Amino acid sequence: MAKHVLVIGATLLDTKGKPSAGLAPGMSNPAEIRSTRGGTARNVAENLARLGAEVVLVSAVGDDTTGRQLMIQTAEAGVNLDYVEMVADYHTGSYIALLDEDGRLAVALDDVGVMEVIDAPYLAARSDLFAEAAMVMFDGSLSEAAMATVVRLARENDVPLCADPSSARLAHKLRPYLPYLHLLVPNEVEEAALCDVGFTGHDPTASLTLAGRLVAAGVANVVVTLADFGLDYATSDESGYIPPSHTHMVDSTGTGDAVTAAILFGLLNDLSPIEAIRLGAAAAALTLQSPDTVVPDLSLDMLYDHLIV
Repeated sequence: MAKHVLVIGATLLDTKGKPSAGLAPGMSNPAEIRSTRGGTARNVAENLARLGAEVVLVSAVGDDTTGRQLMIQTAEAGVNLDYVEMVADYHTGSYIALLDEDGRLAVALDDVGVMEVIDAPYLAARSDLFAEAAMVMFDGSLSEAAMATVVRLARENDVPLCADPSSARLAHKLRPYLPYLHLLVPNEVEEAALCDVGFTGHDPTASLTLAGRLVAAGVANVVVTLADFGLDYATSDESGYIPPSHTHMVDSTGTGDAVTAAILFGLLNDLSPIEAIRLGAAAAALTLQSPDTVVPDLSLDMLYDHLIV
């Protein structure tokens, strides 16, 4: 795999709170609270680098202690940060997740204002990154104009595109580009938003139907993360469900990012889409059992140890 994977999107500080004795509204609740490196694009980049891929991250952080620490941690994983902007007039983005006792997301807040710096002119001026890429992945933190530029440059250079909505409230920005996506990895709520339907609760069968709709809209490969319930997938050739393989769930944060990275790694190394998706399911199992957003010692051997055949 000579060319790099170009990953474009948010770098955030994740702060996660998990109640220890139930969650009562309107008052302080005893909990385990921890902060870790995050951001959809940054997480994908780190996962890919830990698996052995050459990764270039395009992102932005504030010129502050948090931003510098995130840069150090991401560089230590092997990600090329030459195109991550450190901006004095912004603070580093952040994500706050409130989990339930089982580790599932209850509600979250995100602040990605610093990503305004990665605008259409910034990306257009770095078109060589697209020409030299084997794959381009982007997340929903980009502005609509920046997203349009990413899609245009990838198409002009005939580079496969992958996208993660990052949030159901951002998913609508991806709808115009569904016919150009080689891989799309939403969760169930984001998938419903992409299809412009209401989300009525966890339902793998309904999710699989919507995945088929996204393929019919032009996406080559759709993988839907079902929290700790496994994955649904649909391609132009087949669709199906992969059950979960973890023994217990600690935290669901970052699961979709690990799935995306593992699938990309498989595709870039000439695995079939289904084989690559199975690698993604293994990555999901590992991440669900970790308190970290990215499994700190992730490796290809670990993925194969958790592979469902």
